[in-house]
Amino acid sequence: MTARADEAAAAGVFRERDFALYFAGRFLSGAALQIQNVAVGWLVYDITGDALALGLVGLATFLPAVGLALVTGHVADRFDRRAILVICYAICALTACGLLLLAWQGNQAMAPIYGLVILFGTARAFANPAGQALLPNLVPPVHLKTAVAWNSSAWQTATILGPALGGLLYAFGSSVVFGAAALAFALTAMLYAALRRRPAAGAHARTSWTSLVAGIVYIRSQPVILGAISLDLFAVLLGGATALLPIYARDILAVGPWGLGLLRSAPAVGAVLMALCLIKWPLRRQTGRRMFQAVALFGLATIGFGLSTSLPFSLLCLAVLGAADMVSVVIRQTLVQLETPDAMRGRVAAVNSVFIGASNELGEFESGALAALIGVVPAVVAGGLGTIAVAGLWAYWFPALRQRDELLPETPAGTPRS
Repeated sequence: MTARADEAAAAGVFRERDFALYFAGRFLSGAALQIQNVAVGWLVYDITGDALALGLVGLATFLPAVGLALVTGHVADRFDRRAILVICYAICALTACGLLLLAWQGNQAMAPIYGLVILFGTARAFANPAGQALLPNLVPPVHLKTAVAWNSSAWQTATILGPALGGLLYAFGSSVVFGAAALAFALTAMLYAALRRRPAAGAHARTSWTSLVAGIVYIRSQPVILGAISLDLFAVLLGGATALLPIYARDILAVGPWGLGLLRSAPAVGAVLMALCLIKWPLRRQTGRRMFQAVALFGLATIGFGLSTSLPFSLLCLAVLGAADMVSVVIRQTLVQLETPDAMRGRVAAVNSVFIGASNELGEFESGALAALIGVVPAVVAGGLGTIAVAGLWAYWFPALRQRDELLPETPAGTPRS
């Protein structure tokens, strides 16, 4: 595509009514998630004062995605993906209301908090593959790369605003924060309800063990896709320090809930700036090499953040970290969406969601557990070093990904290449 065609694609995706609604829902749900994460993290650490308890929150969110991975993908391919999203975000709104009630009552027990987090994680486990699989149906294939970048920028913009807003609202009490999250999740459900109904491509397929594991089999047969999503898994699993941000905000940087909101927002600032750059100047050549370079930069920025005792430098490191991660996100999501047939996108997206969840929620558990063993700063630095090591190993183990030149395939998904 020419530069003029890229600019036309960047604006053209919003002429698609359903993509505009989807984009708004993506933004609102992302903001709600981040607002709620700030409140849950601060509430849990305030009750327990324990880094491991913060890690367990991430684990409770992640476990449903793993345990239900085969089911959630199959559901996304068999049923109306729009309806799945509506139901799931309505459940998210209800769980936020439950957390609001616990906070209002001054609850000090962790069991009901973990229970609601597990229910919330279950709803997200069904919503994520349905949302990922629905996106390619909302825009023409030629605009998908741009739609992926806009979609990621919506999420990351919400990640900027959500934590900062959550930190500010927390000054009025945790129940106010959970109430705001509940309202945003409810509005998200309403936006998705306004989407046009589309029949599922695999609605009439028979359910069997083969169909359930088809997503795993497909990913294993595609070295580029397998390398991309597994690289993201292990890089962010080792380098993710999100769960430890409350400790940095309270004990190391001494900046309080408002500062925690800034710290959570900083990676998204870098990610949004990078997403806008990728929309304006899309990746054209040497995309595989760029992905490995971005992962290595992610590791270096993680080390810098771990060693920092200055809020401005910490924010800078987190912004660089987010920008590097966005490069990986756009490459991975575009590869997965374009090179997977629509009838299988839900199952492949479910596996991809597990990898993403593992790199985030399970990464939070890993960071919390390691910090409890060796200390907060050593845990973050060790994670950054591990991320750099993973980039080197994957570059060696997945030469097809390292040598990948153009991001887009020459033919649509499911069409044999000459």
